[in-house]
Amino acid sequence: MAKYRKILVAYDGSSSSKNALSLASHLAREDKSWIKVVAVVPAYEGDLELTGVGNIKEAIEGPGKKLLADAMAIAEQEDVHILTDLEQGEPYERIVHVAEEENCDLIVLGRKGRHPVERELMGAVTARVIGHTGKDVLVVPENCRQLQWERLLLATDGSRFSQQAVHKAITLAKERQSKLTAITVVYSNDEFITLAPETHNAMVDEAHEVLDTVTELAAADHVAVEVVVKEGDAPQAITDLAMDQKADMIIMGSHGRKGLTRLLMGSVTERVIGFAGCPVLISHLSS
Repeated sequence: MAKYRKILVAYDGSSSSKNALSLASHLAREDKSWIKVVAVVPAYEGDLELTGVGNIKEAIEGPGKKLLADAMAIAEQEDVHILTDLEQGEPYERIVHVAEEENCDLIVLGRKGRHPVERELMGAVTARVIGHTGKDVLVVPENCRQLQWERLLLATDGSRFSQQAVHKAITLAKERQSKLTAITVVYSNDEFITLAPETHNAMVDEAHEVLDTVTELAAADHVAVEVVVKEGDAPQAITDLAMDQKADMIIMGSHGRKGLTRLLMGSVTERVIGFAGCPVLISHLSS
């Protein structure tokens, strides 16, 4: 099933998180899902016995309670029912924990910033949530005002980390009657092509084989897919094609959840999220 039953929205009161909650509300109405909104405040690490416990608690939790009250107001405007959760601690850890504990299908995060530097640096919380969770993660740009499924773009490199994303894209296209395009990018430049033409041609052939596999999997589910092989910088090629095709969503995989890959998320994934003009859905490798 491609529809989401339980959606977790990380909310910090920013305009991007407000937009993320609004779009998640649209999805919840469409899929008849419920929403859990989580706000995270810093944990107090001092000695409560040496302070006024009540005042400290209120000082810590007060801003979080206001955030959740604001989220409730947005939900009322969107005509959806939400559950709220105020957590203390490291934001990404609490978001991942709540998503796991509540058995959520999807985590929705807003993407801040339009400045080139802000877009390049996707955000530590977003990167760490993606790196530590096994749930689908939907990252929504602040300027995106609609969540649609008409045109989906699958980015795959044929690695095992892309497997779940391929299956997710095909399932979404089938259940939501979307037009599906799949892209694989071969990194190359004029110097490389000149110095190593046979290696370059082999890489292009391999890219076509990757997309042939996607086509076969899609056909087995009676889904038509347009395939595209591009050469050059992968994030640029993916986001350019998404813009050219007016894609409603990019679907791709991330690296695994062990060792350094938790911290060093794939640079292609990170840069696509940072620069895409549409939402990006990260679907993880099945455990």
